[in-house]
Amino acid sequence: MPKGSEELIRARKEEIINVCASLYETMGFKDITIRDIGAKTSFTRTSIYNYFQTKEEIFLALLGREHDRWTADLRAVLQNNDTLSGAGFARELARTLEKRGCMLKLISMNLHDMEGNSRLENLVAFKVAYADARRAVAACLEKFFPHMTDGDIQGFLYAFFPFLFGVYPYTAHTEKQLEAMKLARVDNVDYSIFEITEAFVSNLLAGM
Repeated sequence: MPKGSEELIRARKEEIINVCASLYETMGFKDITIRDIGAKTSFTRTSIYNYFQTKEEIFLALLGREHDRWTADLRAVLQNNDTLSGAGFARELARTLEKRGCMLKLISMNLHDMEGNSRLENLVAFKVAYADARRAVAACLEKFFPHMTDGDIQGFLYAFFPFLFGVYPYTAHTEKQLEAMKLARVDNVDYSIFEITEAFVSNLLAGM
């Protein structure tokens, strides 16, 4: 770990993650390099290796931050509502996810590479953020649907979190993909992250 105050270390990590997030808006995961990230930081490119050994570790830290922000939104839903119907909770949960396009894109396309090429300590840090999000969803279910059993909540979590891996590809298509679907005569209806999530959660709760 580099010398310096904890505040400086956190600030530099945050700067690296911010640059990574900015590049990811216009470039593909495979195209982004540590050199690209270093070129946009306020310190030398080689200094990045004091904080992250691979670009996958940087992306994993970005994904962890996205989960932290999602968890904060979930906790706000929990705190700001005394009661919610199934439809109401589906809307609120969908709203928290429509802001997390980066998170959904990363878990659907790049999670295996990020986890496989990161040190254990970084992977554990991400898993902590992931677990916090799961607990926040479970806490919402416990509060708003007290009739749900532990088994019901477990069933919801094991349906909902795998569902997250497939949302992004259904809501974001390249021109090439659209052309291929057209030529293959694949019916394509444009739905947003909010619309797909709201419908899925409503149907999932109705079945419970």
